[in-house]
Amino acid sequence: MAELEEKLLSREEAAKFLHIGAGTLSVWSCKGHNKYDLPFVKIGRSVRYKLSDLNLFIEKRTTKGESVE
Repeated sequence: MAELEEKLLSREEAAKFLHIGAGTLSVWSCKGHNKYDLPFVKIGRSVRYKLSDLNLFIEKRTTKGESVE
């Protein structure tokens, strides 16, 4: 039940949290263009992001000193 009580962030709030533009998140969520497989919740026309999904997204992309080239 606690999962259902998790705070949902708007696209603008999620973008600010990730330090990227809201337009970038919009492109990432487009069907067929979800390059980063960042989950989102669709409520009517609104798109929301779970804070835990955003944190997991960051964790998966955190390197331990390896080259990113």
